[in-house]
Amino acid sequence: MKNLYLVCSVCLLVSITSCNEKTASPKEETLVKKDTFQIDHTLTTENTHNKFSSTIEPILSVSSGAIIEAFTEEASDGQFSMNSTMGALDSLDFEPIHPLTGPVFVENAQPGDVLMVTLHKIELGDWGWNAIVPSFGFLADTLNAKYLKLYKLGADCEKVMFNDDIAIELNPFPGVMGVAPDTTALLNTIPPRANGGNMDDPNMTEGTTLYFPVFVEGGLFSIGDGHAVQGLGEVCGTAIECPLRIVYQIEVLKNRSISEPQYETEDYYATTGFAPTIDEAAKKATLYMVNYLKEEQGLSTEEAYALCSLQGDLQIAEVVDLPNMLVTMHMPKSVLKN
Repeated sequence: MKNLYLVCSVCLLVSITSCNEKTASPKEETLVKKDTFQIDHTLTTENTHNKFSSTIEPILSVSSGAIIEAFTEEASDGQFSMNSTMGALDSLDFEPIHPLTGPVFVENAQPGDVLMVTLHKIELGDWGWNAIVPSFGFLADTLNAKYLKLYKLGADCEKVMFNDDIAIELNPFPGVMGVAPDTTALLNTIPPRANGGNMDDPNMTEGTTLYFPVFVEGGLFSIGDGHAVQGLGEVCGTAIECPLRIVYQIEVLKNRSISEPQYETEDYYATTGFAPTIDEAAKKATLYMVNYLKEEQGLSTEEAYALCSLQGDLQIAEVVDLPNMLVTMHMPKSVLKN
């Protein structure tokens, strides 16, 4: 009976779409690429790895508070280009997936501490791709689909045309951010874990501050898997995958401990939870928010749990990076203490 629901839709679209660039006044044009902060270190796309492990040597050691400019490769690590055809999907090798820029060793970061990473600037590279890879994606057992679309992007790109009728506003962010886990094994970067990793959360964009638990000395932070835009869930398995220029600040927080990554924007505080099922991940994200409200906001257990029900928003960040999924809970800062 399952075959009755199988849709064999092979899309042969390999078109190239240009972006819609920002229209700026002459004065704005002189400011568009000017950063308002002092960059301490620059990392290029030659400084990459694609596993998580305590054994991967850092490429840079910095003091707490350093501001780093990191250039990242697109997720396929060069297996796709603006000249790619559908054949690139058939030969795609998952082994090189997710070249990450790093790791960065942060002085005085010790297990039990927290690394605070602020995303000051995220700038698009000049191209990107979106694909449906056979046997990969949330509906891989239901839709036998194959698709590839290439996009011309650029630092000033604000929108792309998905097709002749649909325009999409861009929201660039790194899909993978994380610290080294306390293991000598070389872990695949595909699933999210307690160290962060492939969280694929489009809320983790420019202006967001993230918090990572430190598992090994120095933290060993890495970043990559640039996305020009992605919906919550990343259901077909890919966003618009693209290179990025990211400027971030990294700091050590003492006297604070968390189990999994958390983050905040001007509008809300968020907890994350990873697990093999949505139910388990949602429970973890909720429990972490309860703990945050107790420890940082002074609420009782009962008050924290009730506030999560009244004001907490559970969101599915991603569902395709097996064996784990990621769920977040957002709590509006309008109900929190300063």
